[in-house]
Amino acid sequence: QLNQTPFVRLEKMSEKRIQPRGEWSNKIEFILSTMGFCIGLGNVWRFPYLCYKNGGGAFLVPYLICLLCGGVPIFFLEVALGQYTAQGGISAWRICPIFQGIGLSTTIICCLANLYYIVVIAWAIHYLFASFSWELPWGSCNNSWNTEACTTFAGGENSTLLEGKLAKDATLEYWERNVLQVTSGIDEPGGIQWELAGTLFIAWLICIACIFKGVKSTGKAVYVTATFPYLMLTILLIRGLTLEGASKGLVFYLKPDFSRIFETQVWIDAGTQIFFSYAVALGTMIALGSYNKYHNNFFKQCIWISVLNSSTSLYSGLAIFSVLGFMAHEQGVDVGQVAESGPGLIFIAYPKAITQMPLPALWSILFFIMVLLLGTASHFVAVEGFITAVVDIFPDQLRRGNRRFWFMIGTCVFSFTVGLTMVTRGGIYVFQIFDYYSASGFVLLWISLFEALAIGWGYGADQFVKNVQHMIGYKISPWLKLCWKYFTPTLMMVLLFGFVINYKPLKYNNVYEYPLWGHAIGWTIAFASVIMIPSYALYALFTTNGSLKERLTFLLTPQLILRDEAFDEELNIPLNDTIKV
Repeated sequence: QLNQTPFVRLEKMSEKRIQPRGEWSNKIEFILSTMGFCIGLGNVWRFPYLCYKNGGGAFLVPYLICLLCGGVPIFFLEVALGQYTAQGGISAWRICPIFQGIGLSTTIICCLANLYYIVVIAWAIHYLFASFSWELPWGSCNNSWNTEACTTFAGGENSTLLEGKLAKDATLEYWERNVLQVTSGIDEPGGIQWELAGTLFIAWLICIACIFKGVKSTGKAVYVTATFPYLMLTILLIRGLTLEGASKGLVFYLKPDFSRIFETQVWIDAGTQIFFSYAVALGTMIALGSYNKYHNNFFKQCIWISVLNSSTSLYSGLAIFSVLGFMAHEQGVDVGQVAESGPGLIFIAYPKAITQMPLPALWSILFFIMVLLLGTASHFVAVEGFITAVVDIFPDQLRRGNRRFWFMIGTCVFSFTVGLTMVTRGGIYVFQIFDYYSASGFVLLWISLFEALAIGWGYGADQFVKNVQHMIGYKISPWLKLCWKYFTPTLMMVLLFGFVINYKPLKYNNVYEYPLWGHAIGWTIAFASVIMIPSYALYALFTTNGSLKERLTFLLTPQLILRDEAFDEELNIPLNDTIKV
């Protein structure tokens, strides 16, 4: 590559001044970190509901097609790019400089996601603390936050008519009137919920404890956070299968309705779920791959992670719907009336089902420990990915002494401060704006489209396949090359078009309509990342010297040291040294 870029100046930095990048201590740390990041709450609260809603077992048809043509190729691409360049989510895209805006986009999304995702962990900690009681507080109507309309047998609906009055389920009242103390709208923020502020602070302390030594501490924390949830999930599944009515829930979950696979929304749901569950287009997979040794066989590892990821989604659905089937049986209603998605499943539907089990406090503790670990594993790895991306851009400034540590502390303090807006009494409205717009399906699909174009056409899929072969020692499936060049970009464009024509404005609880300025904030958040890709490309074109052809040639030529062994030997530069381009 050097003879193609004679204009690139290399400056070797002194090891005494700049600390070298870290590496995983062993392969297991990479595998567990990747598992912990991509196998998160979306596998538990989103996939099972989408599977049930979109035709049960038939949903697996569009899911698998989107997985093989979109999710897996982008997942492999990001890990391979990180391992090959040994750079974070921004600087890795110097491999095709005109597309370096991709790195800026993913870093912005990662930062925004870190702000709101941890709020879910704060809610889970609150419920976990509340579970240490003889009687679960959301299981009765004898509490100070309950209204006269409270009932513990509101059927499958959270609100229903009881003796001519609108009755509300006790679990819903606990969530809205005690945990959130929700106001009437986003224009009424109310004060800070100090209990939630406290649990948010605890969540950030856990995050700091997991990443304070960078990849060294991250690699150790995932031994617990990435494995223990499977034990919890298995215990909950065994318990769920022993409950009366469990089979009813499983039938609703998996019974195929093949007529649904011809609906546009089903394919959009399948495609967006793939990119949510594989956690691509956030830059973090690139960061995780960058800590691998050059000849690590990531290809084999990623195959196993992909199988485990999708299997976990199906597995968690069994645990969730067996319990929902029991709840529907106890209340004498249809499973569809108790099935929910998102926070409603974790903090309303499932806790309500737990109150109807023997030893409810025990099952509640186990469930919320699982939620806490799933959320924590995804969150602290994402924060580490964000920090890696920024530090690799400014190694001179941030990789000296303890500067990386203090940058990490500053990032967490800033994020905690912003997160306080989501634990006010009106914070749920702010949370939903971030959740709906910042890392929405549209944004992830948009970035994935350009990632495929950058490697498939900008850098060159043929060259990238050779690079991968040089790393792992054998040729990869030609299917991936075809995906990077043709299938993945085509699928992304089709899904983006479907996403646009099926767009629906955000509503809270499908009832509260956000004011126009609320939607404006949401779209501003979304476009803050989306616009970076074309904006940076135009900026690079206009600020580069030469004719248009010369500028394009320059901006399509790698501007960083690549990790090919022959290149390293020629320069006689150890891979652990920092290279400034």
